[in-house]
Amino acid sequence: MDKVLLLCNFSIPGFHCRHYPLKNAETTSRGIARSAATVGVAVLCSRILGLIREQVFAAMFGAGLAYDSFVVAFRIPNLLRDLFGEGALSAAFVTVFADYDTNRGKKDTWRLASNVLTFFAIALSLISLAGIYLAEPVVTLLAPDFSLVAGKTALTVQLTRIMLPFLVFISLAAVVMGMLNTEGRFFVPAMASSFFNLGSIVGGVGLAWLMPRFGQPAIVGMAFGTLIGGVMQLAVQLPALAATGFRFRPMLRLTDPGLIRILLLMAPATIGLSATQINIFINTNFASACAEGSVSWLNYAFRLVQLPIGLFGVALSIAMMPVLARHAANKDIGAMRVTLASSLNIVLCLTLPATAGLILLAGPIIRLIFEHGAFTAADTVATANTLSLYAIGLFAYSANKVLVPAFYAINRTRYPVIASFLAILFNIVIITATIDRFQHLSIAFSTSCTMLLNFVFLTTVLYWKMGGFNLGRLVTGLVKILIATAIMSLWLYLGSMPAAAWLVGNIAQQLVATFSLILTGALIYGVVLFKLGMPELDDAVSRIRSRFRPQN
Repeated sequence: MDKVLLLCNFSIPGFHCRHYPLKNAETTSRGIARSAATVGVAVLCSRILGLIREQVFAAMFGAGLAYDSFVVAFRIPNLLRDLFGEGALSAAFVTVFADYDTNRGKKDTWRLASNVLTFFAIALSLISLAGIYLAEPVVTLLAPDFSLVAGKTALTVQLTRIMLPFLVFISLAAVVMGMLNTEGRFFVPAMASSFFNLGSIVGGVGLAWLMPRFGQPAIVGMAFGTLIGGVMQLAVQLPALAATGFRFRPMLRLTDPGLIRILLLMAPATIGLSATQINIFINTNFASACAEGSVSWLNYAFRLVQLPIGLFGVALSIAMMPVLARHAANKDIGAMRVTLASSLNIVLCLTLPATAGLILLAGPIIRLIFEHGAFTAADTVATANTLSLYAIGLFAYSANKVLVPAFYAINRTRYPVIASFLAILFNIVIITATIDRFQHLSIAFSTSCTMLLNFVFLTTVLYWKMGGFNLGRLVTGLVKILIATAIMSLWLYLGSMPAAAWLVGNIAQQLVATFSLILTGALIYGVVLFKLGMPELDDAVSRIRSRFRPQN
């Protein structure tokens, strides 16, 4: 007879005490790990292509007027995407869609999906048209100091108008991703962002080569490439969606209860995300007033730190969201506790060593990836220092990606909202106090500090609202992770000394030295952690061994 875990005495309305089989809980955790691994592979492909995309920008435009303008212009549809589309819409849609899929028939579920796709295609198109019309005042508000450089504001406005329709395609792609994730299909939607980067690179470089022949700056071609990438990210998911049995039927029912539920769930989420966007707006405003190139340095560094965020935080968040939504639909808080504790352990296990590695090897990594063409040695130093400060908040940023879906699942969406608005206050205070002395570095430092404060707040509130989770397991795991990370860090510090000449040598020498340090550091970390005993790592090793063990 299976052991059971007795789960009682929690105070979430609608959830009831029940016996939850431990075996099933472990199966759920392993299922999330497998789904996260699947997503992680796809996200790795996307992030690598994303780095190649940034390498193309660095080589062609360096850090200056053209790329500063592109970053701010792209930030405007990106802000709207996070505010109205991919963030709030995806989380709210998955919650309602999973409930329909669990408790209603496929007919009602597919009808809801068609109505949601139609509604948001129309709504986001109208928002994009309004943004195109208001592009000039929006750019002036976002980056007022661009007007001090001749032609910089005009170029940013032009790029903004080209890229705003990206909002429609990328938001619809997020809805399709939510549908596929709820149906248990993770790989294709996670790979879709690779096609965005591929379209941006191939289409953008090709058009950047052509644009000067038509009297346009080359960066305009990269803006059109971004639009091509957005179309590809949506289109590549449609065959997989059709394979689930879904057939799109254009329809618009504003009184549809499912659509109304999604909009009501989106309301607090949008308010919460608006706080995040206000923070981005504040950071962009401050950065535009710093030395030319500051916006570029911040963007290059954050793009790089997004690699582990995407691999660990986003992958786990995508894998967790439909699982938590199903547990919520079944009113099974016990399974949610197990899922959350296991996911947090995995996040800490993966992000803490990544943080140490990025801080210790920031210079060699930036030099290897970006110091080509128009990207200078001075740009390398500025970007590496920025990367080190961003890396401090890496684990918190990734953990927050895991924590927020749990609040959606238990219908406590106001707490991420509160956390986001607290982050605005702390962000303004920290930047204002430090920017005169540290310039753009103060923005990276403030970002990490606010992520850490968000993590503490969200973890505390979630522990309280869920009636606790396995804190002892988390603390024990954290101690082991910190020991393994410290040993790995010592190796990276000592190992970089004899490799110093190669780390600044030619491309081949840099590649060998940097990757040797990364791979040996990862191996040392993994071995030490395995020896100390980490359940999630033990499970992964067992599965790998079983693949190679002869079958009877």
